[in-house]
Amino acid sequence: MPRASRTAPVAVVGLLLLAACGTQSASRDDAAAGDDGRVRAEALCPSEFTRYGGGPTAEPSLSPSGTPTPLPLPSTDGSADGGVRVTALYGWGKESGCAGVDYSAEFEVANKGTEALTYTVTVGFLSAAGGAVDNVERTVEAVGPGRTVKGTVAMADPTGQAPEVTGAKVIEVRSVPVAETSSASGPCPASGVRVYADQGDAAMGLRAVGLHLVNCGTRPYRVEGYPELELLDEDRDTVDGVRILHGTDQISTGLGGGDSPRPVVLRPGEGAVASLAWRNTTGFGEAVNAPYARVRAKPEADPVTVTPEFDLGTTGKLGVGPWERDETYRDPAAGTARP
Repeated sequence: MPRASRTAPVAVVGLLLLAACGTQSASRDDAAAGDDGRVRAEALCPSEFTRYGGGPTAEPSLSPSGTPTPLPLPSTDGSADGGVRVTALYGWGKESGCAGVDYSAEFEVANKGTEALTYTVTVGFLSAAGGAVDNVERTVEAVGPGRTVKGTVAMADPTGQAPEVTGAKVIEVRSVPVAETSSASGPCPASGVRVYADQGDAAMGLRAVGLHLVNCGTRPYRVEGYPELELLDEDRDTVDGVRILHGTDQISTGLGGGDSPRPVVLRPGEGAVASLAWRNTTGFGEAVNAPYARVRAKPEADPVTVTPEFDLGTTGKLGVGPWERDETYRDPAAGTARP
């Protein structure tokens, strides 16, 4: 399902690179982290394609790369949201040594909880009038409890028509326990399966999202029936009062997802999909917004938390279709499950 907060109003391309890339690799670097565990890094050229005039490198460096112009950041823009705050804003001119980047913003993620979390952070670049120039999303993996990790987002305007950027702020923060992080690619989880949600579609108040299951392991994986869902609010607490219906035909007959469930046996490299559907109609009562869903592919499976951003209005209903074989999917990472 498309999110308006991630759609740039002009043809702007976001370039992304974490200063502390990977699973807190920078925070484990004694040269980069202080005794308090906070990451210290110079302003980096956020382009992975041009660094000191050379080609792309396999690992980002914590050495200064290029010379940006620091821009004033109003104190209100630097305020924390969900443990994340913008700490600096830079302009990269033609003489800065950073090709392909116009502006960058640094942010800090502070995990004040008791478990390691993977964060998805959306930072907005703002014009002098306060309007959005571009919103850029970045995933920060495996931030341990009590740790603070620094990240960078950047934007470039290939058309040269975007307004001048004068501010940056945190637009949205989503965080998921590391053990429940979903992924469409990368190393295969210990479970041997991946579960993730796509961006879906929205039209006239009707929402539809595909929930995907991929066997990236080395053995056949069998599912039958419907995925189990638990809806969670922004604090990842259970959302009550929502009926989870078997079949999306009770939401809309045009979506499919109303067939009787059948056993699906996935060989390594094969996938399955289940449909999620709801309406955001509002009437009497309080509207329900549930960013997260904790999903089990089958009752005994380990949970995975996805972020479909359920805006259920006051309907109180979510339709879930049965698992069906996805004939179009082939996983290039099949057979790479950890023993």
